[in-house]
Amino acid sequence: MRITSTSCICPVLVCLCFVQRCYGTAHHSSIKVTRNQTKHTEGETEVHHRPKRGWVWNQFFVLEEHMGPDPQYVGKLHSNSDKGDGSVKYILTGEGAGTIFIIDDTTGDIHSTKSLDREQKTHYVLHAQAIDRRTNKPLEPESEFIIKVQDINDNAPKFTDGPYIVTVPEMSDMGTSVLQVTATDADDPTYGNSARVVYSILQGQPYFSVDPKTGVIRTALHNMDREAREHYSVVIQAKDMAGQVGGLSGSTTVNITLTDVNDNPPRFPQKHYQLYVPESAQVGSAVGKIKANDADTGSNADMTYSITNGDGIGVFSISTDKDTREGILSLKKPLNYEKKKSYTLNIEGANTHLDFRFSHLGPFKDATMLKVIVGDVDEPPLFSMPSYVMEVYENAKIGTIVGTVLAQDPDSANSLVRYFINHSTEEERFFNIDANTGTIKTSKVLDREETPWYNITVTASENDNPDLLSHVSVGIRVLDVNDNPPELAREYDIVVCENSKPGQVIHTITATDKDDFANGPRFNFFLDERLPMNPNFTLKDNEDNTASILTRRRRFSRTMQDVYYLPIMISDGGIPSLSSSSTLTIRVCACERDGRVRTCHAEAFLSSAGLSTGALIAILLCVVILLAIVVLFITLRRSKKEPLIISEEDVRENVVTYDDEGGGEEDTEAFDITALRNPAAAEEFTYRRDIRPEVKLTPRHQTLSTLESIDVQEFIKQRLAEADLDPSVPPYDSLQTYAYEGQRSEAGSISSLDSATTQSDQDYHYLGDWGPEFKKLAELYGEIESERTT
Repeated sequence: MRITSTSCICPVLVCLCFVQRCYGTAHHSSIKVTRNQTKHTEGETEVHHRPKRGWVWNQFFVLEEHMGPDPQYVGKLHSNSDKGDGSVKYILTGEGAGTIFIIDDTTGDIHSTKSLDREQKTHYVLHAQAIDRRTNKPLEPESEFIIKVQDINDNAPKFTDGPYIVTVPEMSDMGTSVLQVTATDADDPTYGNSARVVYSILQGQPYFSVDPKTGVIRTALHNMDREAREHYSVVIQAKDMAGQVGGLSGSTTVNITLTDVNDNPPRFPQKHYQLYVPESAQVGSAVGKIKANDADTGSNADMTYSITNGDGIGVFSISTDKDTREGILSLKKPLNYEKKKSYTLNIEGANTHLDFRFSHLGPFKDATMLKVIVGDVDEPPLFSMPSYVMEVYENAKIGTIVGTVLAQDPDSANSLVRYFINHSTEEERFFNIDANTGTIKTSKVLDREETPWYNITVTASENDNPDLLSHVSVGIRVLDVNDNPPELAREYDIVVCENSKPGQVIHTITATDKDDFANGPRFNFFLDERLPMNPNFTLKDNEDNTASILTRRRRFSRTMQDVYYLPIMISDGGIPSLSSSSTLTIRVCACERDGRVRTCHAEAFLSSAGLSTGALIAILLCVVILLAIVVLFITLRRSKKEPLIISEEDVRENVVTYDDEGGGEEDTEAFDITALRNPAAAEEFTYRRDIRPEVKLTPRHQTLSTLESIDVQEFIKQRLAEADLDPSVPPYDSLQTYAYEGQRSEAGSISSLDSATTQSDQDYHYLGDWGPEFKKLAELYGEIESERTT
């Protein structure tokens, strides 16, 4: 099959046509290809290959934007099997087949029915097949080919990022790059000059230029000054077809702003200035302003002001206002018209941010002269000192001179001055001042211990102008005299343990003195020599403003005396020395072995339990109520008591009730206690008291001689047997007690009946270590031991 195209306008097609003519067969436009085998030279065997298609493939080209009335011819398909008899049918499938591209199924001619746009789609992929019209069987395998849309110059260049805003520093060198602009052309850059763009400048000359190939914009003049012109509008054009006639073009605007550099020094509008300042101006206040102009902006216009010379360099100072860039002139020292009436200042303003590239333009600073004229005003009196400090002794008589203040009129008139104290505060009421001389005197007696320092304010005014006032602070220190004797630092709670030893330190005391340090410590502690020597306690001066209380004897007893009193004397180190007497109260308390106080008196138990007076009253009230209830209950019971025997026929007539209460262990007369200690003592018969026993010998009498050798257990067994067999024993509802103690017990008697008659040397101090539950027991045995020792 062959493909024939009429679009030999394209250089590529021309080359393909040339190749086709040079290497084609004798047939004018077809290439013959055998289907099943290949011929070989002599001697070579026949080699079978896969069948080769009989198509001649090339790319088809179609012009975009075709506007003719007839469909545009694209090319022709032809198969070697086509004999021209119409038996071959050509079929076209793929992109645009049947809609954009149609084929004549008999001749194989392809046409384009629509106008195509290469910028939307550059090529189409289609499939062609030749079949037998009668059998509908393919004569050739289906093959693929491409139809490319040939470009024409139908798109102008565009600046997609425009318009542009850009800056460049002023005073830049000629040729400084500003910006690179880029225009895009939608046409095919590989075909012709349709997409070849050339740049030119339409507006902005002679200040800027543009590179025709790269689109780089550069400065075209030297030293472009922002202060002369700041903004520029440059129009750049891009034209395709390499700028030839007929090419399409597009343009954009570039707004260029010159940024500031420090190329202008500051300048004072005048070389001489004059300023009036009254002498009453306050120190630290602003008295004037001055400003130098700078054509630059931003940080390039920042400057500082300074006073470089002049006789007022120590009286005035200047600072810079960063917002307004003004120099603020302030007063450092007070002005006095009578002493100096004018000052001269040399003020300099200089840029703070220098650009050394422009140092050749001159020094970036300027200077001017300022003359300050001092104005005369009527001033208030002036004190000789800014403040005064005076001293006076306490307890001084009323009218004692403390000190003198002095104020004068600073004006040339030298008016008389009057003084007074405004008694608005309590401190100022202790003093008076002489209105003419300024002498301060006491008006009350001063006490340093109450107020050691007074601050008063003295006011001075002129006789001619009382409204002009000046004030001064006067501090008065009150000096100390030794007028307060020493005393104990606090009330001491001194305790001495019952088991204290002679010479034992039981407490340390200290003293205090309201007077100043010079009239206070050092303190001396001693006993009053006029009193007899204390046999119980003594006092030791530690010579460090403290004293120790020591015991003179061994052991103290609360039962004999629970409080002791010790008079002491204390003297200070003042001249003359003052002394005072005090009495120390010493309580006797029971202590642990380690010296901890256990209790001092009976009330301590209640206080330690944390019971208040109200709680104690409530407890006592409850006890009284309980006692009253018990008494009432017993009275009612006795009044309702029934007789012992209700009737003669009562089955309980043999039960006798005894309401006698035993005397306990201490009752040794109600019962023979020896019977409990030794079974041998029970030799007599035991009869019942409610019936008359019959005298009858029992085996019990026979065993009395052998009691000494019988064990207690055997003895009890015998008694049980006798009780079971003896008809005279008490009935079963009575209780019979055998309280006998064996005689062979090695531990001896455990009864406490006779313990009160024996003396024991046992030490009961260990009871104090058993805890708070045994404190009362330990205290009781401790008192017994103390009494025994005494």
